[in-house]
Amino acid sequence: MAGVKSSSAGESHTPGAKKRPPPSPFYLPLNITLYVCLLANGLAAFLAPIQDCDEIFNFWEPAHYLQHGYGLQTWEYSPVYSIRSWLYVSLHAFVGKLGSLFVHSKTSEFYVIRVFLAIFCAACQTRLYSSICRSLNPRIGLLFLMVVIFSPGMFHASTAFLPSTFTMYTSMLGLAAFLDLKGGPKIAQGIMWFSLGAIVGWPFAGALIVPLLASEGIISILSGSIGSLLFAVIDGAMRCLAIAALEVAVDYAFFRKLVLVPWNIVAYNIFGGQGKGPEIFGVEPWTFYIRNLLLNFNVWFVLAMLAAPLLVLQVIFSSPPSAVQKFMRSITLTAPFYMWFAIFTIQPHKEERFMYPAYPFLALNAALSFHLILTYLGSSNPRELMGRVPTKLKLIAASSVVLLALNAGMLRILGMVTAYNAPLKVFEPLQQVDITLTGNSVCIGKEWYRFPSSYFLPQDMRAKFIRSEFRGLLPGEFPESSNPLGRLEGASKIPSGMNDLNLEDPSKYTDISECSFLIDSYFPGREETELEPHYILQDTQWETLSCATFLDTAQTGLLGRLIWVPNLPFIPDQFQRKWGQYCLLQRKAESDIV
Repeated sequence: MAGVKSSSAGESHTPGAKKRPPPSPFYLPLNITLYVCLLANGLAAFLAPIQDCDEIFNFWEPAHYLQHGYGLQTWEYSPVYSIRSWLYVSLHAFVGKLGSLFVHSKTSEFYVIRVFLAIFCAACQTRLYSSICRSLNPRIGLLFLMVVIFSPGMFHASTAFLPSTFTMYTSMLGLAAFLDLKGGPKIAQGIMWFSLGAIVGWPFAGALIVPLLASEGIISILSGSIGSLLFAVIDGAMRCLAIAALEVAVDYAFFRKLVLVPWNIVAYNIFGGQGKGPEIFGVEPWTFYIRNLLLNFNVWFVLAMLAAPLLVLQVIFSSPPSAVQKFMRSITLTAPFYMWFAIFTIQPHKEERFMYPAYPFLALNAALSFHLILTYLGSSNPRELMGRVPTKLKLIAASSVVLLALNAGMLRILGMVTAYNAPLKVFEPLQQVDITLTGNSVCIGKEWYRFPSSYFLPQDMRAKFIRSEFRGLLPGEFPESSNPLGRLEGASKIPSGMNDLNLEDPSKYTDISECSFLIDSYFPGREETELEPHYILQDTQWETLSCATFLDTAQTGLLGRLIWVPNLPFIPDQFQRKWGQYCLLQRKAESDIV
């Protein structure tokens, strides 16, 4: 490996002389790495807005139901369809329940779960960083760390309560197992981690292991150790069966029937039939992930896409006989990201979270690419073109790429936090006893998809939906229960008005006259409609309890939507960010209405 000296080179053999310790395989020590990852993920836990309403209604709400006995229920949790596993949700609800022993509000429980996710993600990042440094190169490990710490994509994915985030964690642990050759290949362990992500999290993530296993198969055939590989695969398969058995048992307790949720997910998404499947929730052009990953990883995404071409060029122009062997191993490590990117680019229905499982591979590809570029730039051979370029100029060029990537990432993160985290702020007045009465409800109309979950409401308050221009299927409600056994029973009941066609169910709506509180947004340039009036301006009916600024994307230019732009007088108006209001309103008492 580059940078590792022979044991006889430069070493004194004088009796009594102290042996030099081997060089550290890490540019950044593991304990410091863990602290840095904890800091980055911890900021995400407290500041990152919830980007996907699926995260709220499919995961936060069922977890809230397990903890507190009530919550909103989507069609996916109906025993008729059963395409969401209760095992994944239960693990998070258990963390929240433990947190409730030390904190005294549901909102604090929400952040306890997020902090736990931040810690677990940091541990996975540190584990993979360690394996990259030991097995590949310390510089590749450091570059990988820069990508995962400063990228907006990782900022949002690191603490999201989503199966795709869980599979991102297991992808890091699985990749680390395949990289770590100390003590022999850990193929069975790698299979276990990828299977855990596919079974408990998202079944499609299991595809990420295919290039890694194929490479191990080729190596085993060439080396004549196919028996060892088969034993490892059988070992890994037995672990998979144990995980699957646990999930089936947990889901049986909730659905009261034998179901294999991973298969149900695959069947719905691939074999749904006419008029069904994910496409009914919207389709995107083939360029969606290119634009999305450029926003979330900027320069690093470009470098990730260049990994394979750069490896090919290295083989063509490298003289060492071992170059082909190194190429085969490196191309295996880069293949999962390309495969994942191609598969999901072909799919009509696209969402940002679908890329989460491949983020570790994207980061590794980018780090490997930049490492190859830096190696080429570091050439001092005067017979090569790069060897004649002044060192300072090469240093400036490399530093500029790093600074561009880091600054673009931080500006994007700051822009997203300041623009869209209002829903996490405005519910605080509801915790005040003097305005929160038993039986009161918070109603949501056009802002239904930004509701941050029932964790932000007091124990005796419920979220209700009022009519808006939205014409799809809104969540219903789990049967309320005050004890755990009653919640198991409630989860097994078939709710009314559910369907897998996204067809509107009028029974999900509450009349606005029954609403004590209301969440609404106001953007000056947006016209009101009969179903979506400007409630914030109806000061004879509603009073404002709290408001937070929310980015008006319709009035803000491209630059202001992409990154944080300071509100300074010398910045031209076309680059300034424009703002609306996201507010919590309380119905005025009849005696207060003039």
